[in-house]
Parts: sequence; C-alpha cells; structure tokens
Amino acid sequence: MAGLKLREKVTRFLKEHPEEKFTAREIATWLFETYPEACRAKKERSDSLDSDDQLLNQIVAEIGTNRPAIQKKVPQIKTTEERPRKYYFTSKTDAQEVEDVEQQGVSGAVAQDGDEMPTSETSPGRQGSKKNLAEHDLYPMLSQYLWVEFGIYSRRIDEKRAANRRGPNGNKWLYPDVVGMEDLSAEWHREVKSCVNQYSDKQTKLWSFEVKLLLNRSNVRECFFQAVSNSSWGNYGYLVAAEVEGAETLKELRMLSAAHGIGLIRLDAENPAESQVLVPARERIEIDWDTANRLATENKDFLEYVKLVRQFYQTGDSRPSDWDLPQTELD
Repeated sequence: MAGLKLREKVTRFLKEHPEEKFTAREIATWLFETYPEACRAKKERSDSLDSDDQLLNQIVAEIGTNRPAIQKKVPQIKTTEERPRKYYFTSKTDAQEVEDVEQQGVSGAVAQDGDEMPTSETSPGRQGSKKNLAEHDLYPMLSQYLWVEFGIYSRRIDEKRAANRRGPNGNKWLYPDVVGMEDLSAEWHREVKSCVNQYSDKQTKLWSFEVKLLLNRSNVRECFFQAVSNSSWGNYGYLVAAEVEGAETLKELRMLSAAHGIGLIRLDAENPAESQVLVPARERIEIDWDTANRLATENKDFLEYVKLVRQFYQTGDSRPSDWDLPQTELD
C-alpha cells in the first residue's frame, strides 16, 4: 500500500494501544481519519475506488491480507478467531493471558450504573464503558443463545453441589457447566407427540457444554479434553469460549474435533445472539445412561435435569420456568 505504509502504521497503532482489541474496520477508520491525504492519494491512483466507502473496504481487506506478515515480524500482535477478527498487541505469554482473563474476566456487555471502566478516547469505535465478565456471567448468555438459535432448554450444573465420595479428584472433569434438552417434537401435532410418547424415545437430543473465558495455545488441549470427559454421556458435546485467540488454536480445535466429535461455540459476550458455532459437534446416537446415572447420583443439579427430561417424556410439554431461559421468554 504505497504511501500509507500499512504494515508500519497498523503495528504502531496496536503498540500504542496495548491489550485493546480492534477490528480491521476500526483500524481502517483510524487510518482514514488520521492520514486523509495518503488515503485520498490512494483513491486517486485507483481506477476501481470511486467512493470513500469503497476505499475504506479496500483498506480493511488489505489489513487482513497483510496480517500474516505483520504477525511474523511482530509476534506480540495477535488476533482472535471470532468474526470479525480482532487485532491486539500484548507482551504476555499465552499462559499469562489465560491466567489474567480468569482473574479479571473478559470485556462484555455495556456497564450498568455504578460500573466505571472508562475507555481511551483515542480508541476508534469505542463508545461507552464495558463491564468485565467472569465465567459465571457467561452461563445466562449461553442459555439465551441456545434458546434463540436452537430452541434448546438449558440448565446450569454447579459442581459445588456434587457429593465427593471418591476422594480427591474423584469428580474431576465429570460435570459440564451447562446442559440442554432439544425438543425435536416442538412443531409436531399433538396426536403425533402422544403416539411418540408411547412408542419411541427419539423425541429429544441431550446437550452438554463446557464454558471458558479464553482459549489459546496454552490451554486449548486441556480445555478440549475436559469437554470430552464431561460430555461423554450426551448426544452433543460443546466447548464454549468468549474468546478464541489465534489461527493455530482454531486449527488445533478442528483437528481434535475431527477425532473426538466435540464442537466449538464462540460466545459473543456483548451480543449473545451473534454467537457462532465455529466447529459443529458430531452426534452420538445413544445416551450413555451409566455415566448419566453417576452424574445424577453425585450432583443434585444434574438429577433435577434428568427429572425434567423424564417429565417431558411423560407429558410432552416442558415448562419454560423450569429452565434457564431468557427472562423475556417467561414474561
């Protein structure tokens, strides 16, 4: 990008805003506003750029094209794997990033009254303040996404409510964070549902979710196999993360998923409805009832979940108030 020196200026901008995350469009907007003459000259040299919007889109595309070269020269510049991808500069190791986000949380929804987390006035695209979210804040967001996107009834499983009859680490990686039930008969005629209740057990799919704040190269395998371990009983198992950092992390997850069938959901903490299934889970045809029995025996939350599934099979209906559904669905 002659004249604008894209790689140099993107690198400098990110270094001047360490730990802050920006989309390519936010960076391009900053370039457009900070270097108007160079941008105007670029547009004039091109036969295909007829407007400022087209120029801005071109800069966005060129930032993405130059990303590998920028990261090769400055490894401290990292990207998330959400869409749109976000760029940031950090001097922390991958392990330090995970430790920090577990202690401090991730930036999420707009802060409520009393939450004071001002952002830099020089940061493009930053309006208002953000509230740092802990892992437990992600559970209701996940429930909202699952209900809106898939019609899944979900419930939180609190491992602290589990008995520990097997000694230290006896229940390690046993319980998922969230479980779900998909009603396959939601659109069926009442008579068909009644018939299925009598003659079939294929009226639901049971889901399991392990939730994390951040996945990167330092914790990706451990978190993935935690999800493998505590999702082995259900039809679908998913690892859920508010942030997925680095293309190599996503590549590793895709490889592991191909071998073990666990899927990946990138949970958008600012707008749960915009969350994405990055890697679909592979369905297990049968429920592992032996494992489900152990979970129900050891944990009251999981036992309540099994009771709700049983009640659904008995009645053909599921009461929204029994599940962790968005409040608007209950009003």
